[in-house]
Amino acid sequence: MRIRIVDAFTDRPFAGNPAGVLLLDAFPADAWLQDVAREVNHAETAFAHPLPPGGDADWALRWFTPATEVDMCGHATLATAHVLHTTNAATGTVRFAARCGILTATAAEDGTVTLDFPTSDLVAEPVPAGLAEALGAPVLSVHNTSAHVGDLVVELRDEAAVRGLAPDFRALGRHSKRGIIATAPAADRACGHDYVSRCFFPNVGIDEDPVTGSAHTALAPFWSARLGRDELTGLQASARSGLVRTELRGERTLLTGRAVTVIDGELLTAPGTAAPQGDA
Repeated sequence: MRIRIVDAFTDRPFAGNPAGVLLLDAFPADAWLQDVAREVNHAETAFAHPLPPGGDADWALRWFTPATEVDMCGHATLATAHVLHTTNAATGTVRFAARCGILTATAAEDGTVTLDFPTSDLVAEPVPAGLAEALGAPVLSVHNTSAHVGDLVVELRDEAAVRGLAPDFRALGRHSKRGIIATAPAADRACGHDYVSRCFFPNVGIDEDPVTGSAHTALAPFWSARLGRDELTGLQASARSGLVRTELRGERTLLTGRAVTVIDGELLTAPGTAAPQGDA
């Protein structure tokens, strides 16, 4: 079966966030899906199969990190939509049935894809003891998205503080259900972005995620409230880097970006051939 590696939230290869994408006839056993994700060894691998016509969604979609299945993933959804449109398996708007509900992805003539995701609720809370030490930088504020995906949005002083983080990942994992989203205003908005972020998810096997679409469902309301605009651009300042355009629409957030297929190959191991536990 075909397997593709797609760089999402970028317009060039070897940047943005890479995701594995497999289009299937149906979902096989979870153990096989997890084995494939572990083998691909990117932040997420997306698995999708078509649904019967006439329902609420066109494709079923699931995402796995190398360690576990996750409830929501933006970049691998963008990567999947990119594959569907570039292979003519879908046109226009695609509706995905996922663990977090119905998500849509709309391809534009300019090659961008816009995802429609639920907006994260943000609840302000005191800075947890030890969080600044785990991050290695002073913390200005903390907002919890526990009702959404279980991240903490952590506001830092400036862009330089975000870029300079070198966290203690083991200590950082004690402070949220899923991960930590460190963010600050852009040092110079003339550079094409309004805010910066870096995202750390040691609890799901990803120390640092290159570009995190789902995190921007929290960053969009966070920065829209501070900057007074519903349409913003976020730069995720990882080593690979990527841009996410966000538009806040109340309970929904639109995430727009580009994607590039960098590998198109064949997976030779079929479902039902998972390695025995403990195999060396």
